[in-house]
Amino acid sequence: MKILVTGSAGHLGEALMRAVRERGDEAIGLDILDSAFTNHVGSIVDRGFVRRCMSGVDAVLHGATLHKPHVATHRRQDFVDTNIAGTLNLLEEAVAAGVGAFVFTSTTSVFGDAMSPPAGAPAAWITEDVAPIPKNIYGASKSAAEDLCQLFHRNQDLACIVLRTSRFFPEADDNRQVRDAYADDNVKANEYLYRRVAIEDVVSAHLLSLERAPAIGFGKYVISATTPFLPEDLAQLRVDAPAALRRRVPGHEAEYARRNWRMFGAIGRVYDNARARRELGWEPVYDFSRIVARLGAGEGVMTPLARVIGAKGYHDQVFADGPFPVE
Repeated sequence: MKILVTGSAGHLGEALMRAVRERGDEAIGLDILDSAFTNHVGSIVDRGFVRRCMSGVDAVLHGATLHKPHVATHRRQDFVDTNIAGTLNLLEEAVAAGVGAFVFTSTTSVFGDAMSPPAGAPAAWITEDVAPIPKNIYGASKSAAEDLCQLFHRNQDLACIVLRTSRFFPEADDNRQVRDAYADDNVKANEYLYRRVAIEDVVSAHLLSLERAPAIGFGKYVISATTPFLPEDLAQLRVDAPAALRRRVPGHEAEYARRNWRMFGAIGRVYDNARARRELGWEPVYDFSRIVARLGAGEGVMTPLARVIGAKGYHDQVFADGPFPVE
């Protein structure tokens, strides 16, 4: 199988290129940046370039995008051009080339304000049934691209899977207060409870989506580590997350105490991956308990593939306050 991977020089793109090659398929990398995993250097905004890259392709893993960290440094039109028009180019050329499966890497950021419950309300339980309320151009453009995928399945019978991935980037948190209050590994370990996923598990979700897309036709899935929490925990999570954690994962305390780590005082939302596990047959390896076990074995929070790929960054320049400017 010949698989086109867009965004091949990026964190996820490199991971997908490695995985596709390791399983014996032909991986064709497309990116605006040259890299060891990029075969074609150019932009998905260029329709002719996309057409040339699509020649002979059997399936597409579409990860190329402008990200949330670009909101403060790029125009809104840039997001429209890349995330919406670029996706449209890929979809149209995929149909013209007879591609059998199209997997679009979306983001839980599409949920936007739907993830922020009002004061006094329980934490939000986020499933695919929650209606997105994007709060910036990044979320809006990714939501629009999701709709294009659904449209092309409906009208052109293109098998499309949308994966709404939670955090898997290795960069430090963009919130200065969080960075000042918690060690970076402490933050990432905490996030495995409700809004982080390992790069290995993101890759496996993409590869399973390629296999299942023809049978499913169209689907949207939350891709996040399996949470130990249940809907009945939501009220307590909003006011006393450490107590909820002690009840659900009582074995974490020793490892946290050894490092002088703390759980966040409150958690405002929890991502539920049940549909992806059920319909894709996805079995994520890394969850909070697995991360705690890794800590006990001296292996750290960063997973093996994340260590191999390292941090890619989002900008050429270095910013004085944080890994990237916040809108």
